[in-house]
Amino acid sequence: MLVLGIETSCDETGVALYDTQQGLLGHTLHSQINMHRDYGGVVPELASRDHIRQVLPLIAQLFEQTKTSLHAIDAIAYTQGPGLAGALLTGASIGNALAFAHNIPALPIHHLEGHLLSPLLSDPAPTFPFAALLVSGGHTQLMRVTDIGQYELLGETVDDAAGEAFDKTAKLLGLDYPGGSLLAELATQGQPKRFKLPRPMLHSHDLNFSFSGLKTAAALLINKQEMDAQTRADVALAFEEAITDVLVKKSVTALKTTGLQQLVVAGGVGANSRLRQKLQHQLVDTAVTVFFPELEFCTDNGAMIALAGALRLQQLNTLPPPANGSFTVKARWNLADL
Repeated sequence: MLVLGIETSCDETGVALYDTQQGLLGHTLHSQINMHRDYGGVVPELASRDHIRQVLPLIAQLFEQTKTSLHAIDAIAYTQGPGLAGALLTGASIGNALAFAHNIPALPIHHLEGHLLSPLLSDPAPTFPFAALLVSGGHTQLMRVTDIGQYELLGETVDDAAGEAFDKTAKLLGLDYPGGSLLAELATQGQPKRFKLPRPMLHSHDLNFSFSGLKTAAALLINKQEMDAQTRADVALAFEEAITDVLVKKSVTALKTTGLQQLVVAGGVGANSRLRQKLQHQLVDTAVTVFFPELEFCTDNGAMIALAGALRLQQLNTLPPPANGSFTVKARWNLADL
C-alpha cells in the first residue's frame, strides 16, 4: 500500500510517500525559519498562509521525484494534531480534499506518534516494545511504546519543555531564532566547569521534568556576568550540560523501571549531539540499545506521518472507507488517549 503523508502542524511543511513493501520512496520539506526569524518566534497566521502556498507544489515536486502520481496512492495520512489550529487545518483540508476527490481514505495522525515511530525509518530499527524519550520544541515526555497505538506515559515536563528552555535561553544569550541548535553550536566553544547550573528534579524519584527554573537560573547567571564572547559560550555549555544530564538520568531510570532494553530518542532536541554522546556513553556497558532518527527526521517532517499512516493501515489489514469530506483538527491532544 502506498501512503502520502502531509505534515503542517507548526512551521515546517512536509510531504512524503511511504510504501509498505519498499519503505520510504521520497520526501520533501519546506522550513519557515527565515520567515519567522524577524519576529523571534512562530507567527501562527503567517505559518498557516505559508503552508497553503507550499503544500501542493511540494506534493507535485514529490510525485515528480518519485515518478508517481495521486492515482497510485492508496491513502493519505495527515497530521490532525496537536499543533497550531490554523496550520493543522491547512494540511487536514488539503489531505481530505485530495482523498475525497480520488475516493481513497484519509488517515488522521497524531503528530507525536509520528515522532515516536520515526526511528523505524532507519536501519537498524527498534522493535516493540521500547522506551521513548520524546524531546521536541513543545514536548518532553518519557513513554513506554508497546505497539502501534499502545503508548503509556511514564513522565513528562511539568512546565517548559526542553526545546522551549533551549530556545528561551538562546534568546537570553542574544542568539537568533530558532536558538536551540545555535546554543548547542555555541556550547562547543565553551570552557567546561566554569559555571554550574542546577539539574531540576534530578532526584525527584519520578520520571517528570521541569526546565523553567533552569532557564531562570541561566537568566540570573547571564545578568551577573560581563558577557563577552567566551562567557556566552561558557554559559551555553553550562546550560546544555545541565539539561542533558537531566534527560539522560531520567531516561536511564525509565529503562531500569520498565526493564526495557531499547531506548528511542525522537523529536528536535534528539538531534543534540551532546545528548546523543551522553546517552551512548551512559549505556555502553549495558544491554540497552539506543536508537536515534536520522537528523533529517528529528524535526517535523512528512515521512514520519506517512510511516505512521502506513503502519496504521497494516494493523487494519484492509483499507478503511474513503474520505467523506468531513474532518476535524485537535490543537491539543494527549498521546496516551490514542
